[in-house]
This record gives sequence, structure tokens and C-alpha cells, in this order.
Amino acid sequence: MNLQRAERSSRMGSLLSVASAILSLFLLSCFGISSTEAYDPLDPIGNITIKWDIVSWTSDGYVAVVSIHNFQQYRHIQAPGWQLGWTWAKKEVIWSMSGGQTMEQGDCSRFQGSIPHCCKRDPTVVDLLPGTPYNQQTANCCRGGVLSSWVQDPLNAVSTFQITVGLAGTTNKTVRLPKNFTLKAPGPGYTCGYPKLVRPTRFVMPDNRRATQAMMTWNVTCTYSQFLARKMPTCCVSLSSFYNDTVVNCPPCTCGCRNNATDSGSCIQSDSLHLASAVSHPSKSVNTPLLQCTSHMCPVRIHWHVKLNYKEYWRVKITITNFNYRMNFTQWNLVVQHPNFDNLTQIFSFNYKPLTPYAGLNDTAMLWGVRYYNDLLMEAGPSGNVQSELLFQKDKSRFTFEKGWAFPRRIYFNGDDCVMPPPDAYPWLPNSGQRSVISTLYSVTMILASGSLLWAYQ
Repeated sequence: MNLQRAERSSRMGSLLSVASAILSLFLLSCFGISSTEAYDPLDPIGNITIKWDIVSWTSDGYVAVVSIHNFQQYRHIQAPGWQLGWTWAKKEVIWSMSGGQTMEQGDCSRFQGSIPHCCKRDPTVVDLLPGTPYNQQTANCCRGGVLSSWVQDPLNAVSTFQITVGLAGTTNKTVRLPKNFTLKAPGPGYTCGYPKLVRPTRFVMPDNRRATQAMMTWNVTCTYSQFLARKMPTCCVSLSSFYNDTVVNCPPCTCGCRNNATDSGSCIQSDSLHLASAVSHPSKSVNTPLLQCTSHMCPVRIHWHVKLNYKEYWRVKITITNFNYRMNFTQWNLVVQHPNFDNLTQIFSFNYKPLTPYAGLNDTAMLWGVRYYNDLLMEAGPSGNVQSELLFQKDKSRFTFEKGWAFPRRIYFNGDDCVMPPPDAYPWLPNSGQRSVISTLYSVTMILASGSLLWAYQ
């Protein structure tokens, strides 16, 4: 019976995934966005903007300050950090850099004397690491490519490097804008548009008594798509409640199957004697996941438990569990959509900010850890979880425990949409179950009574 229910839940989960993909494609077509771009209904204007400011001219080119601004409310870039690439319009070279470096120098054999920092036609730039000497730094650099989300830490949501470009134009009319911008974080997922000339940036001096202006400025906007970033989901949601003994687990094979010979199928039992050696295996990169074996095979699971019911309030417990033995999550965040967030009374041990992308609708909350307390979700194991409780005030006009109303409509972890269980698997109120049994017994009784009457008549 349990196997049949698991298979039915798995099929329902697959149908929901297909329906979600069709709905996303419909939204993309309605809003005139190409299939390589993205539309996030909970952060409709979120993006990463690359700003290229030419601050001075040189004998054969210019000096520019390049800034990467993360304007996404809840999606951040974690280690090993961003990688920014582009293609030069002519035969430009990079003479020098500070606050960043190119991954490859390229072929600079045609130069004698001074050798450029990079001669590639399509360079890729990365951030410098913490501890870089001061004479190689710029403002907002040297964090290993890590960018915070705009809501969590706006001061660290920008990264900057300075670049000296040669063999380029030396005036506004002779400079050619680079093209084919790419942003990896560190893998795929972001799609960048064409560079657009904008009003030159103004730089205000620290004493606020003088402002300078860039010679020329252009912007590039990059948007994120989870469909491009990963083939499989990265998180799932499980549900439980005080009024039902059933624990609704994540659908089977949500993020991969254990018998699948792929990276998502690589796992180890939590009680394995080889766990320590597998985690620290020298041939495996820290970025290669090693998951604890589960039925869902997701790196992260979010559990929503309807804990208590009071006269005027009700309480929920949220637990986030990491099943990856090789990765922890710094500055993690959770986005939850539920209609009762407009009456959230108290939250324990998490930070909270309402997200209101649409006027008059306050049903979405962003949650993240308290700094130095639980803002680090440790790797899989006894410490690989964080939890909190939320206290809601009841809105008598719509509050109910029936039909799964107490469970979230959608959950994101670190900006990725988590797979919810199928609605028919949600914990139901015992009363509804009793009503169903009574209804069934009544129907059977009526059928038997009708049959008896018919037999007697005959």
C-alpha cells in the first residue's frame, strides 16, 4: 500500500514539475522574454548589473572601473565565486589589473618589453582572494567572488575591479564596446544582454565637496534561470502536523535516484564505516557533492511542521537539513510563500523581511540566519541543520486547517525553487477522514439496504 502511494506521489510530483515548466514557459512568452532569460514572480526585477566606467584615457586606450552589482533580493553568489567573461570588439589587450585577474594570459609573444596582463580575445576575470596585498586591491574587491544578496547584506552585494585596456580607442567615438558577456556563478544559469550606453557615472569624493564624472559608461544586465543552471532540483519540502501522525516526505527521486550513475546519484550511508575517508578523498573536489543516501537524493530538505494551535494564534516549526557531506552554506536564505504572513506575530532565531513584489499582497517572507549564530548551515551530520519557529495570528475570515491551508504554497532555498509534495499527500484533518469513512459506510449501508429490499420484493 505504501509502495503504491509512493509511486502515485512520484507520478504526481512529475506531473507538477511538467506543469510548472509549462507555466514558466507561458509566463516567459507573455512577458516577451526569450527562453534563455528568466522571470521570477517573487523577484520580478531582480538581476545582476555589470557597470563599466571609463575613468581616464591613456596613450593607447583607457582605464576603467568595472562593478558587478547584485540587485537580486534573495539570490547570492557563494564560493568559489563569480567569473565574468566577454569578447573584445577589436584587438584590445589588458595591460594591468587590480582587484581582479584573468584566468589565462593568452599568447602575448608579439609584445616585447612590457608584457600585457592578458592578450586573449575572450578573457575571463575572477575576483582576488582575501588577504591580497593592498597595492593590488580596489574598493569592494578580494572576497573570492562571493556576492551577498541585496536584502541580506547590500554593502557586500557589489564587487569591483580596475582594468587598463590597450590597443583600444582613446575617445568616446573610437571606443568599441565589448560583446558576448558571460557570467558564471560559478556554473551556468545567468544570461547577459547586450551592453547599453548610459549616462556617465558620477563619483562623489569622501568629503562630499567634489564630484567627478566617468568619461563613458555602459551597463550589462544578467538574469538567472534555474532551468539553465541545473538539470535537477536542489531542494525539496517535507510536511507534518500535530493533528495527523503522517509525515509527508519529499517525493522519491526528487533530485535524482540512488541507482543512477550520475553525480546526483552519488551517496553514502550516514552510518557507513568509510564515511570519513569518502568525505576527505584526495581525488574528489570540495565542489563534488557527496550526499547522504535518501529516497529523494536532494542536497537540502526543508521541513514544515504545524506544531501548535492556540485560540488566537498558531505555531509552525521550520527545519533546514543539509545532506551534502562536502559543502556548507554560508549566508543561506529561505523564501516562503503563505497567505498568513501578513499576520506574522513573532519569529525565533531567524531574521525576517517581507517581500512584496506586488502592491497590496503580503504573502511572501524572506528568512535567513542570525550572524555568528546560525547563518552557517553546516555540512551533513549532527550539526547539519538549522531551525526556527514562527507564530502567526489567526485571521478568522480565512484561517483553517482544512485542505492543506496551513502548509506553504512555495519555498525557495538560496534562490532555487524547492519541490513540494503533491497536494493529495498533504496531512489531512482527522475530522475530514472521519467524515469520509462515515460517508463511505453510509453509502455501503444504503446499497445493502437497497439490495435487501429488492431481494424481499422478488
